[in-house]
Amino acid sequence: MKTVIRLTAWFLALVSAVSGTGLPAVSAADPVVKLVKQDNAIAVTINGQEFTTYHTDPKWPKPFFSPVKTPSGTILTRPVHAVATKEHDHVHHKGIWVAIDEVNGNQHWAEKAIIKNVSVELVKPEGNPAEMRVINHWLGKDGEPVVIETTGIQIFANRLLAYDIQFTAGKSKVHWGDTKEGLFGIRVADSVREKQSTPDKPAGKIVDANGRKTMKECWGLSSNWVDYSGLVDGKVEGVAIFDNPTNFRRSRYHVRDYGLFTISPFGQKAYTNGQMPADELEQEPGTSFHLKYGIYIHSGDSEQADVAKTYAEYVEKTKGTVSK
Repeated sequence: MKTVIRLTAWFLALVSAVSGTGLPAVSAADPVVKLVKQDNAIAVTINGQEFTTYHTDPKWPKPFFSPVKTPSGTILTRPVHAVATKEHDHVHHKGIWVAIDEVNGNQHWAEKAIIKNVSVELVKPEGNPAEMRVINHWLGKDGEPVVIETTGIQIFANRLLAYDIQFTAGKSKVHWGDTKEGLFGIRVADSVREKQSTPDKPAGKIVDANGRKTMKECWGLSSNWVDYSGLVDGKVEGVAIFDNPTNFRRSRYHVRDYGLFTISPFGQKAYTNGQMPADELEQEPGTSFHLKYGIYIHSGDSEQADVAKTYAEYVEKTKGTVSK
């Protein structure tokens, strides 16, 4: 079945985290997230300590956050490399990113098609949350934007990133095909992986909100959240990805034992190994659709980090917010 979106207009509004949720104003004693523009990058700090950096340099095929640090200061993401090696597979897995294949046949996930950053606006450069808005052009073979991505990113002091993504079709129809290669995700450090290279290395843990465990039980299924945790420099560190109940359909998780961890609303046929039909999407020129996801960087496993509680807070904090 195909979902066809024909919108004559998309009314957009941006509600700040404070006004939209009734949260108290930030005081001098509260933790502060700060965004600072650099050359082709946005540096993110929390209480003066480095958290992550958003990279927009055109030398890369797409924008991404890397490295990403946990509350204890350890780096949770795998190092970024430009060239694949035996030890470093899938070089298109860069930090935290947004991309997917099969957009009018273009393979943005595999970096065979470019996602070009056009602008970064610091909507709220300091606070809890701080907020930025990025505009990225998903380019076709002719160098023109097939899709325009407008994403609001709220970054909270507890290391929750709330993504608010709008995809607007360019001058032509856009077909979003069935694929498991997408859409929003992270590549964790090798030491966190569920499948380790040798038996003496502790395996990472994958668990979802429904109590399912391991890649085998969680891959390709829907859940409010999935968490991936393991050892980094001798400490248990982790990351959870949150689906959002306001999305136009439930998403599925592409969580792998080798460290890839993503979520996408596309790929029903791929994720069910052909047991269910492709649920693709078509857009008329100039129309938009909208997705919201969260990613929570934490210390400890899912229970120690109280991921379930943070998910509930995330849903409450992001009510009504949309990208502009």
